[in-house]
Amino acid sequence: MNAPEQKDRSPAIAAAIILLVVGVGFFVLPKIMLWIGDFSPLLAGAFGGLFVLGFFLIFWLRARYQRRRGL
Repeated sequence: MNAPEQKDRSPAIAAAIILLVVGVGFFVLPKIMLWIGDFSPLLAGAFGGLFVLGFFLIFWLRARYQRRRGL
């Protein structure tokens, strides 16, 4: 594999891995929220909100990193 090909594929592979991990996270999120909701409904809602915000935070941080590296 040549260096230019790897440079083109690397961001796509990273995005696919991030989406896969977050997809699994969203799949189990309702069970986790129900478990946390047994202790505090407010805490369960906060956890869900933080998880959704974390999804966007990952891509924002990744975009900043790529801009600095010139990718």
